[in-house]
Amino acid sequence: MSWNIFVIGYDDLGRYLLSKLNRAQDYEFHGLLSLQEVVHAEEYPFDRLVSDALKELEEFSGKVDAIVGYWDFPTSALVPVLRSRLGLPGPSLEAVLTCEHKYWSRVEQRRIMSECVPSFQAIDPFDDSAPDKLEIDFPFWIKPIKAHSSHLGFLIESKEQLRETLPRIRRGIGRFGKPFDDVCAHADLPEEVAAVTGHHCIAESIISAGQQCTLEGYVQNGEVQLTGSGMIDSVRDEKHRSVLLRYEYPSRLPEAVQKRMAEYARRFMRHIVFDNGPFNIEFYYEEKSGRIWVLEVNPRLSRSHAAIYGLVDGTPHFQVMVDTALGIEPRMPKRQGRYPVAAKQMLRIFEDGMVHRIPTRDEIARVEATFPGAKVELNVEEGMRLADLQNQDSFSFELGVLFIGGESHEDLVSRIERCRDMLPFEIEPLSAGA
Repeated sequence: MSWNIFVIGYDDLGRYLLSKLNRAQDYEFHGLLSLQEVVHAEEYPFDRLVSDALKELEEFSGKVDAIVGYWDFPTSALVPVLRSRLGLPGPSLEAVLTCEHKYWSRVEQRRIMSECVPSFQAIDPFDDSAPDKLEIDFPFWIKPIKAHSSHLGFLIESKEQLRETLPRIRRGIGRFGKPFDDVCAHADLPEEVAAVTGHHCIAESIISAGQQCTLEGYVQNGEVQLTGSGMIDSVRDEKHRSVLLRYEYPSRLPEAVQKRMAEYARRFMRHIVFDNGPFNIEFYYEEKSGRIWVLEVNPRLSRSHAAIYGLVDGTPHFQVMVDTALGIEPRMPKRQGRYPVAAKQMLRIFEDGMVHRIPTRDEIARVEATFPGAKVELNVEEGMRLADLQNQDSFSFELGVLFIGGESHEDLVSRIERCRDMLPFEIEPLSAGA
């Protein structure tokens, strides 16, 4: 007999990775809501998504044993709401929102680990006088209370630049802001947080130097645990520091630094009473000062890390997501994979353009055959304009991604460069006003 696991936004990569779990025969996976509804939609009518999902579940003839998701908002908020309706275990909606709501998260971080939190304040982008109400110094980052992939995130260096940026934020903030407000209506928010809605932004002081990494973990029965080796390094573009080039696992940070980060993670997740689910926390380490900063807390594991966990540990860390949802101890191995190191490389370009050619199926198959365990995902199609891609940062366009393992860090970087040569794109540059 197998467990019935419903996966919100079940996609091809999810099917591929979930089939590689330990004792995969114990699980029967079912899609819940389409990828178009929860990832690629222009709008996310949250209450309707809840209603549609419940209808799908009610029509299922068997027992619903668990509901999981590996996408960002709105999936991350749908999971706790649906679990609550069906009496399934998992973190509370309030615990999830304490992570999702960027301002609320900073408020709670400041209470429990103030030394890791940059200066911040909420900003109403619809307030014409907002530039005159700043309490933090320039430069700073501004971003919506709820967004992802650096959507509508900008570096601000002057009042005039902020005034020029606010209209652009106003035009786009509702895509996530409206459904996020609908989610918050289901929860009990503290008074100081309730006034800062999904249509607000947060401004944060710059964290300008050091190494970024992500701690992947989970909480079960109140105990905070690291997943596998725990830490993944983020390698960023030298010119655009907000642009991510790749993830590398395991982290090369000193063990003592990783232990400090793990202790901060335990402290915070206990503080917000997050239980029975995976999470990840993005940290920044300043080597000169030895200071650790918290960038953000996510109430889910990262889909981006799953394949590289599989390459190094032997099983994608979706194992943790599924097993904690079932209420069983995660059957997650450690360092039993094909490679000592692995990466997810983003195949990026830094200017808009028309896509005239993408790697063929044969070219992708050649990469995956040459480097066992490698996996290529494309985000673009021939004939499309890069500016039409959804959920991109403000500086670049992600043509696709490459998951790959190596025998060492140097070997990994060399393999990535070889794969770039084996995966040709043809992009006709376009000016910003074209």
